[in-house]
Amino acid sequence: MTSQASQSIGRMLGEINVTPMIDVLLVLLIIFMVIAPVTPRGLAADLPQRSANANPRQEAPIVVRITSDPSGQEPSYKVNQEAVSLDELGSRLSAILSVRADKAMFIKAEDRADDGLDFSTIARVMDIGKGAGADRIGLLTSKDSL
Repeated sequence: MTSQASQSIGRMLGEINVTPMIDVLLVLLIIFMVIAPVTPRGLAADLPQRSANANPRQEAPIVVRITSDPSGQEPSYKVNQEAVSLDELGSRLSAILSVRADKAMFIKAEDRADDGLDFSTIARVMDIGKGAGADRIGLLTSKDSL
């Protein structure tokens, strides 16, 4: 063995062989060019279909009217112009709300006495409405109308 050959074995070569890296790069480029047109461009979505009934029937709102008596007696209650007692109010509201999609109700306090209607009466009706299945309860003033 010559002295020059023994010297080249002991030292490292400083050249990088780029041919294998170029081959890998070209293979990856071809793979991405083939895959790119195949990948989906958007998300699949199920759109809602138009119903046959274009104008759905509007349900009349549920209005519970509390009317105080000027003589100081117990207030009277009406559900959509139908007089009910406080004991029947929960069952009547349950019957109405069970067949409705919109479970909203309104409470309108009509005060005929000068001293005003006690808020505990309104709170009691709100509690009965929640127990009957109403998920939204609105309060109406004497100027509001539905």
